[in-house]
Amino acid sequence: MKKTIKKKENKELKTKRVRKPKKADNSKKSFVSRFKSNIKEFKENPKQYLIALTKKTKRMVLDNRFYFLFVLLNVINGMLLRAFTLGNGTIFDFDALLADAAFMFAVGSFAFLFNEKGRFIYMFIITTLLTAICVLNSAYYTFYTSFSSISLISTARFITDVGDAVVENVLQPKDLIYIIMPFSLLFLHRRYKKANKLKLYRSKLGFIKSLGLGALCALIFGFTLTGTDVGRLTKQWNREYVVKKFGIYIYHVNDLVKSLEPKFAALFGYDSALKEFNEYYADVKEPTKNEYTGMFEGKNILVIHGESIQNFLIGLEFNGQEVTPNLNKLAKTGMYFDNFYTQVSIGTSSDTEFTLNTSLMPASLGTAFSDYADKEYVSIPKLLKEKGYYTFAMHANNGEYWNRRVMHKNLGYDELIAKDQYEIDEVIGLGLSDESFFRQSVPKLKKIVEEHGKYYGTFIMLSNHTPFSETDKYGEFDVDIKETIINENGEEEVISYPYLEDTKLGNYIKSAHYADYALGIFLEELDKEGLLENTVIVFYGDHDARLPKNNYVRMYNYDKETDSVLDEEDPNYVEFNDYHYELNRKVPFIIWTKDRVDKAQTISYTMGMYDVMPTLGNMFGFYNKYALGHDIFNIKDDNIVIFPTGNWLTKDMYYNNQKEESFILSNSVITQEQIESNREYTDKLLSVSNDILVYDLIRNSKAQTVDEAKLLEGKQ
Repeated sequence: MKKTIKKKENKELKTKRVRKPKKADNSKKSFVSRFKSNIKEFKENPKQYLIALTKKTKRMVLDNRFYFLFVLLNVINGMLLRAFTLGNGTIFDFDALLADAAFMFAVGSFAFLFNEKGRFIYMFIITTLLTAICVLNSAYYTFYTSFSSISLISTARFITDVGDAVVENVLQPKDLIYIIMPFSLLFLHRRYKKANKLKLYRSKLGFIKSLGLGALCALIFGFTLTGTDVGRLTKQWNREYVVKKFGIYIYHVNDLVKSLEPKFAALFGYDSALKEFNEYYADVKEPTKNEYTGMFEGKNILVIHGESIQNFLIGLEFNGQEVTPNLNKLAKTGMYFDNFYTQVSIGTSSDTEFTLNTSLMPASLGTAFSDYADKEYVSIPKLLKEKGYYTFAMHANNGEYWNRRVMHKNLGYDELIAKDQYEIDEVIGLGLSDESFFRQSVPKLKKIVEEHGKYYGTFIMLSNHTPFSETDKYGEFDVDIKETIINENGEEEVISYPYLEDTKLGNYIKSAHYADYALGIFLEELDKEGLLENTVIVFYGDHDARLPKNNYVRMYNYDKETDSVLDEEDPNYVEFNDYHYELNRKVPFIIWTKDRVDKAQTISYTMGMYDVMPTLGNMFGFYNKYALGHDIFNIKDDNIVIFPTGNWLTKDMYYNNQKEESFILSNSVITQEQIESNREYTDKLLSVSNDILVYDLIRNSKAQTVDEAKLLEGKQ
């Protein structure tokens, strides 16, 4: 009997357990119903509702503390990245904080769909991935003063060739601080698990709430946006601004979308891009003639690509010794453009080659040489081939580096003479020394002249490449300060103050001195072989050396008595701020011929790399209607140099597009209308240039012209 009763009791208990959840039906109300209910409660008693909401929120955070710490740790990493790249003033930027929080709540919401083990694995993987993004961008910014891109995957194969430069120059202790976050997450998980405080259970409602928090942050963030903000996000030119406004995570989501753009170019945006392209070039007029028109027509062109040679080296001396005596000679006896700026993006040297030869800007994502090598361009080699020139390039590095072998062919070079055609008998830095490269190149050039006659040849230097660490191979050149004094014994004694010794800038100067020495040998050999006759030398620095700003501060403000930098309050202190640092990146551009040394001149018009093609075109008799630059002798002081970041420079001011700040360079009155006009011009030029690459507009516009001509012919 007892047994029977017990079974009956168990049955009753079982029934009760089944009916008990009835009370939870309220939690299953639709989102709309709960929203209406909350609105009603708020209207009836706002104060009581807010108090209750605060308690409820506090309870939710405490119950899901591990989840909120996961969000917080990744938001902190985003803050640290902005501090180490864009400056401490951006660490608490409300906009970027909201954007990072919105992203983390959205991504983190999926954690609620896993069980406890899967949830932690998901959070740890996300944190590790985002940490890697922060480390990469922190290191990348040190060298390029920009943020990385998904499209860099296409150039990752080139990193192995400059591995030492990356490790020595780029990766720094600050870049590893972000790694604290995944380890912190691991530590907190173990601690909370041991204390039984991991109360985040699998829950669709938790997933919805987290998404709701993300949506709320995104909504508030949306109210802070302007049309300019959205435009900069979609164009992605101004990466610093995008990260400052949208945070590093949304920047990379957008970057991922943009990186896929070329794959879908034929499907999206082509018509509007072609329309803008046609409108832009409809307003471009053929250049007028000037005193330099045709002055070098029919002459050979020998172009020297000076690796990392900056303009401040010209005329610089240490203890009475010139750093670049051979370049100084070319500058003093040729046409020396002393206010000339390179316009590179992540493609560095390859971007310079591209812009010089096409008068287009570098790609906004990836590099023209790697990602757009199959597009059609109007280039110097192609135009000169039409005039009977043989075109070639010589470079002692791997021909595949920066995809040169493919891109040079597309640009119209008949031949690329690369590493496999040189004897690697002396190595400095990344490969064959410049001295050996030039020595071995002279016979190759002589053979080309004998077989082909007129030529356009590019010689790409290599030794003066970062990290500038092989000082024992650069020859003797001291970057200290030497003074002769009379010592206690009444004898002359030479004493030395360290100055730039053992600094990155000092090592760079030693390296540049060696590169100049190799250049001098090359010019001597050319002259000895009669190869300077009927030949124009065009020399340019390809980009700046990416040296630390504080090294320049030391250079201009050295106190030899204390072996330190002068105090900023000292009357002899020379200011060298961020804008001076940016403008100090200019490089030398020299046009020199043996028969015109008596007609030397220094040209100080503000000039960019995209102005080289039109300027040389006027002198040698070729023309590219798609050029974005100008013949500098036609535009003169009215020129504007545009940089891939969206920054721009005129003779009167340098405009920082990220900070929306102007650095005034003259006493001229500058109006807001002028600034707005230049900003609009900058955006349009960058947009048209990038569309040419993405949509292959030069080839397609030519095809469209042919089709229209055939259609017109058919109608007639």
